Amino acid sequence: MIRVTLYREDDRLKGFCVSGHAGYGEEGEDIICSAVSALTVNCVNSIEALTGAAMFVTEEEDGGYLEMVLQDDQSEGAQLLLESLALGLTSIESTYGSGYIKVENGPCPEQDRDESGSEE
Repeated sequence: MIRVTLYREDDRLKGFCVSGHAGYGEEGEDIICSAVSALTVNCVNSIEALTGAAMFVTEEEDGGYLEMVLQDDQSEGAQLLLESLALGLTSIESTYGSGYIKVENGPCPEQDRDESGSEE
């Protein structure tokens, strides 16, 4: 199952964490994993390219894990893109069921990160 935590504080999104695999289809043919990957990677790339908002990004090379946390959640453009991501992910959950993807809101974990955006 894919687990998504949307880091929401004071009605603003600070980022998200996505982990796991849907198990809907064979590797390379799983449309749920593909959709979630496309939405999340596009969100990170769009925030970087279109808003310039600084963020911390952590991912695993073999897939199955992506976390993004805004350094400052004041960018309205980044908020719009994150809300669009939340809409897309919850739509996938509604369509395919929570047995494949579970989307939840939660607080942003406090982690030590260095200036480059990686965890210490």
